[in-house]
Amino acid sequence: MEQYFIIDFDSTFTQVEALDELARISLKNHPDREKIYKQIEDLTNASMEGKLSFTQSLENRVKLLQANRGHLALLINHLKKKVSVSFARNTIFFKNHADEVLIVSGGFKEFITPVVTEYHIKKENIYANTFVFDEDGNIIGYDTANPLSQEGGKVKLLKELDLKGEIFGIGDGYSDFQLKESGMIKKFFAFTENIERKSVAEKADHVTPSFDEFLYINKLPRAISYPKNRIKCLVIGNVDEEAIAQMKKEGYNIRVKDRIEDKYLEEAGIIFCDEEHQPSPVQLQNAGRLKAIGIFGKINSKKLAEVACENGVIIFDDPKHNPHNDDFIPKRVMAFMNEGKTHTSCNFPDLQPPRVNNAHRLIHIHKNLPGILAKINEVFARHQINIVAEFLVTNAQIGYVITDVNTGYDTSVLNELKAIEHTIKFRLLY
Repeated sequence: MEQYFIIDFDSTFTQVEALDELARISLKNHPDREKIYKQIEDLTNASMEGKLSFTQSLENRVKLLQANRGHLALLINHLKKKVSVSFARNTIFFKNHADEVLIVSGGFKEFITPVVTEYHIKKENIYANTFVFDEDGNIIGYDTANPLSQEGGKVKLLKELDLKGEIFGIGDGYSDFQLKESGMIKKFFAFTENIERKSVAEKADHVTPSFDEFLYINKLPRAISYPKNRIKCLVIGNVDEEAIAQMKKEGYNIRVKDRIEDKYLEEAGIIFCDEEHQPSPVQLQNAGRLKAIGIFGKINSKKLAEVACENGVIIFDDPKHNPHNDDFIPKRVMAFMNEGKTHTSCNFPDLQPPRVNNAHRLIHIHKNLPGILAKINEVFARHQINIVAEFLVTNAQIGYVITDVNTGYDTSVLNELKAIEHTIKFRLLY
């Protein structure tokens, strides 16, 4: 059965509401701009939460804009920089499913089309409103005959399209939920990466904090193997808010606690802590999911570094108390989580592999014993998997191997790699 993916634009494909942003451009020099901005934002939110009809909201917002074609050009450039992070990194999905992805929005084609077509989305699969201009290029209205300009417009459009197959809806607003309410789509996913509207999320089949989560649940091709929103970052002690904000922006599930407890360690994938709140070597034995520790200060014992390494946990610290460690530590942790880079770690051998496109990256951490690399490569050879690039570094405790391989292999290979004797940790990075 065919599958179709109905994706909203404002606050879903992009991080912002485009008409709100257009107002900030077109009314930049207006003496009452702040008052009008607030009016437009209130109208947007009332409509998205189902408190005001979409028709009323759209009509009133367009009247307040005072915009022209020149303002639209500026808006397009702005929106291209505001594509939602998890959408931007998943161009492989849009390329592979170009015929099945539809952008359906109450926004306007004039600014939506230039943004989404850069992600392999076909022009004929973009459904949105269109502006009406006067002879001087000023926006004076919109096509009111377009069903998307009307209340329940997405439902009306879908009835007209009469798609045959399973339909999934992804969006942040009430008009997206109406597709589910109408019974026309199989599942509605409330997208909360940019904004969470509780009245919408409560009615969704699934709340998806990122597009990665949607792709993961539905076993679709994606840029990263495991959604970052499922990885908990435990924050203990005096950690700068900017560092936490960077991790939150990256998509990690942040948990701020006063002290380290086993129940928190058991579920943590990352720990951020200050010098006074470092986990003990004994505590690390209860941290089976832990991959990285970022210490905002100096690591307090050689034993902690050794035990972490033995358990496949990388540590980045800042012995010089760099005033920019709120930026330094998150970047090092993210470089490891995203690409496997270990540079500046205090307990792992140094490796800075270049990113390889059109390949899967596998990380294998094992005890530093002879013959393990040969066993890894024997698995690839037996399954006729082509190795694009391979990197091995060691220290006294561990061997750290990154292998980039061609896509299209049987996933049972991953279980074989995990099962190699003396394996400490193994993961598919992307």
